[in-house]
Amino acid sequence: MTFLPPLPTLIFIFIYIALLLRLSWIDFRERLLPDNLTYPLLWTGLLFHVFISPDSLASAVTGAVAGYLTLWSLYWCYFYLRKREGIGYGDIKLLAALGAWHGWQNLQWIVLIAAGCGLAMAGITKVWRVPSESLFTTPLPFGPCLAIAGGVTGWFNHYPLQINAFNWPL
Repeated sequence: MTFLPPLPTLIFIFIYIALLLRLSWIDFRERLLPDNLTYPLLWTGLLFHVFISPDSLASAVTGAVAGYLTLWSLYWCYFYLRKREGIGYGDIKLLAALGAWHGWQNLQWIVLIAAGCGLAMAGITKVWRVPSESLFTTPLPFGPCLAIAGGVTGWFNHYPLQINAFNWPL
Protein backbone atom coordinates (compact mmCIF):
# COMPACT_ATOMS: atom_id res chain seq x y z
CA MET A 1 0.00 0.00 0.00
CA THR A 2 1.41 3.35 -1.01
CA PHE A 3 0.83 6.47 0.97
CA LEU A 4 0.43 9.66 -1.03
CA PRO A 5 0.74 12.97 0.77
CA PRO A 6 -2.12 15.47 0.52
CA LEU A 7 -2.39 17.58 -2.64
CA PRO A 8 -0.97 20.82 -1.12
CA THR A 9 2.11 18.92 0.03
CA LEU A 10 2.52 17.37 -3.42
CA ILE A 11 2.32 20.82 -5.00
CA PHE A 12 5.08 22.13 -2.73
CA ILE A 13 7.22 19.06 -3.43
CA PHE A 14 6.72 19.50 -7.18
CA ILE A 15 7.78 23.16 -6.96
CA TYR A 16 10.82 22.17 -4.86
CA ILE A 17 11.97 19.51 -7.33
CA ALA A 18 11.25 21.66 -10.40
CA LEU A 19 13.21 24.63 -9.04
CA LEU A 20 16.16 22.46 -7.98
CA LEU A 21 16.32 20.79 -11.39
CA ARG A 22 16.13 24.13 -13.21
CA LEU A 23 18.76 25.72 -10.97
CA SER A 24 21.07 22.74 -11.42
CA TRP A 25 20.75 22.86 -15.19
CA ILE A 26 21.41 26.61 -15.38
CA ASP A 27 24.38 26.42 -13.02
CA PHE A 28 25.86 23.48 -14.90
CA ARG A 29 25.52 25.23 -18.26
CA GLU A 30 26.19 28.87 -17.35
CA ARG A 31 27.86 28.83 -13.90
CA LEU A 32 25.05 31.01 -12.59
CA LEU A 33 22.27 30.59 -10.04
CA PRO A 34 19.75 33.33 -10.84
CA ASP A 35 17.97 35.16 -8.04
CA ASN A 36 14.64 34.82 -9.81
CA LEU A 37 14.82 31.07 -9.05
CA THR A 38 16.72 30.93 -5.74
CA TYR A 39 14.42 33.40 -3.98
CA PRO A 40 11.22 31.53 -4.93
CA LEU A 41 12.86 28.33 -3.67
CA LEU A 42 13.61 30.05 -0.36
CA TRP A 43 10.12 31.52 -0.01
CA THR A 44 8.31 28.32 -0.98
CA GLY A 45 10.36 26.50 1.65
CA LEU A 46 9.26 28.97 4.30
CA LEU A 47 5.65 28.93 3.06
CA PHE A 48 5.70 25.13 3.13
CA HIS A 49 6.45 25.31 6.83
CA VAL A 50 3.86 28.02 7.43
CA PHE A 51 1.01 26.11 5.79
CA ILE A 52 1.98 22.43 5.97
CA SER A 53 4.31 22.05 8.94
CA PRO A 54 3.95 25.07 11.25
CA ASP A 55 5.63 23.28 14.16
CA SER A 56 8.94 23.38 12.30
CA LEU A 57 8.76 26.99 11.09
CA ALA A 58 11.34 28.21 13.61
CA SER A 59 13.73 25.48 12.46
CA ALA A 60 13.19 26.53 8.83
CA VAL A 61 13.87 30.22 9.49
CA THR A 62 16.96 29.34 11.52
CA GLY A 63 18.05 26.99 8.73
CA ALA A 64 17.74 29.74 6.13
CA VAL A 65 19.80 32.16 8.21
CA ALA A 66 22.38 29.54 9.22
CA GLY A 67 22.69 28.26 5.65
CA TYR A 68 23.30 31.75 4.34
CA LEU A 69 25.79 32.67 7.06
CA THR A 70 27.73 29.40 6.70
CA LEU A 71 28.72 29.87 3.07
CA TRP A 72 28.87 33.65 3.42
CA SER A 73 31.55 33.20 6.13
CA LEU A 74 33.40 30.70 3.94
CA TYR A 75 33.23 33.15 1.02
CA TRP A 76 34.85 35.95 3.03
CA CYS A 77 37.49 33.74 4.66
CA TYR A 78 38.57 32.50 1.24
CA PHE A 79 38.43 36.02 -0.22
CA TYR A 80 40.56 37.35 2.64
CA LEU A 81 43.19 34.64 2.14
CA ARG A 82 43.27 34.42 -1.68
CA LYS A 83 41.98 37.86 -2.75
CA ARG A 84 39.42 36.31 -5.14
CA GLU A 85 36.06 34.61 -4.98
CA GLY A 86 35.96 30.94 -4.11
CA ILE A 87 32.21 30.45 -4.14
CA GLY A 88 29.42 32.45 -5.72
CA TYR A 89 26.60 34.27 -4.00
CA GLY A 90 24.09 32.05 -5.81
CA ASP A 91 25.46 29.04 -3.94
CA ILE A 92 25.08 30.95 -0.69
CA LYS A 93 21.43 31.72 -1.48
CA LEU A 94 20.78 28.14 -2.56
CA LEU A 95 22.07 26.78 0.76
CA ALA A 96 19.84 29.30 2.55
CA ALA A 97 16.88 27.99 0.54
CA LEU A 98 17.78 24.39 1.37
CA GLY A 99 18.05 25.40 5.02
CA ALA A 100 14.55 26.86 4.78
CA TRP A 101 13.22 23.61 3.35
CA HIS A 102 15.06 21.15 5.60
CA GLY A 103 15.75 23.09 8.80
CA TRP A 104 18.99 23.91 10.52
CA GLN A 105 19.38 20.35 11.85
CA ASN A 106 20.08 19.01 8.35
CA LEU A 107 22.53 21.66 7.15
CA GLN A 108 25.58 19.62 8.14
CA TRP A 109 24.34 16.68 6.05
CA ILE A 110 23.57 18.92 3.09
CA VAL A 111 27.04 20.49 3.19
CA LEU A 112 28.75 17.11 3.69
CA ILE A 113 26.90 15.42 0.81
CA ALA A 114 27.42 18.46 -1.44
CA ALA A 115 31.14 18.54 -0.65
CA GLY A 116 31.46 14.84 -1.46
CA CYS A 117 29.54 15.37 -4.69
CA GLY A 118 31.80 18.33 -5.51
CA LEU A 119 34.93 16.25 -4.94
CA ALA A 120 33.54 13.51 -7.19
CA MET A 121 32.72 16.12 -9.84
CA ALA A 122 36.23 17.56 -9.59
CA GLY A 123 37.74 14.09 -10.00
CA ILE A 124 35.61 13.33 -13.05
CA THR A 125 36.40 16.75 -14.51
CA LYS A 126 40.12 16.19 -13.91
CA VAL A 127 40.00 13.00 -15.98
CA TRP A 128 38.07 14.54 -18.89
CA ARG A 129 39.57 18.04 -18.89
CA VAL A 130 41.75 19.40 -21.66
CA PRO A 131 45.38 19.23 -20.44
CA SER A 132 45.95 22.96 -21.03
CA GLU A 133 43.19 23.91 -18.54
CA SER A 134 43.91 23.82 -14.83
CA LEU A 135 41.38 22.33 -12.44
CA PHE A 136 42.45 24.82 -9.76
CA THR A 137 41.69 27.93 -11.81
CA THR A 138 38.58 26.78 -13.68
CA PRO A 139 35.44 27.18 -11.56
CA LEU A 140 33.15 24.20 -11.13
CA PRO A 141 29.41 24.61 -10.56
CA PHE A 142 28.50 23.82 -6.96
CA GLY A 143 24.74 24.34 -7.39
CA PRO A 144 24.08 20.85 -8.80
CA CYS A 145 25.96 19.37 -5.84
CA LEU A 146 23.84 21.35 -3.39
CA ALA A 147 20.68 20.31 -5.26
CA ILE A 148 21.64 16.63 -5.10
CA ALA A 149 22.42 17.00 -1.40
CA GLY A 150 19.07 18.68 -0.78
CA GLY A 151 17.23 15.93 -2.62
CA VAL A 152 19.08 13.14 -0.82
CA THR A 153 18.55 14.80 2.55
CA GLY A 154 14.86 15.35 1.87
CA TRP A 155 14.40 11.77 0.72
CA PHE A 156 16.05 10.26 3.80
CA ASN A 157 14.19 12.62 6.13
CA HIS A 158 10.81 11.49 4.83
CA TYR A 159 11.72 7.90 4.00
CA PRO A 160 14.34 6.94 6.59
CA LEU A 161 16.58 4.00 5.82
CA GLN A 162 15.17 1.02 7.66
CA ILE A 163 18.22 -1.04 8.59
CA ASN A 164 16.03 -3.64 10.29
CA ALA A 165 14.16 -4.26 7.04
CA PHE A 166 17.31 -5.69 5.45
CA ASN A 167 18.20 -9.30 6.08
CA TRP A 168 21.83 -8.97 6.99
CA PRO A 169 23.55 -12.29 7.65
CA LEU A 170 25.09 -12.18 11.09
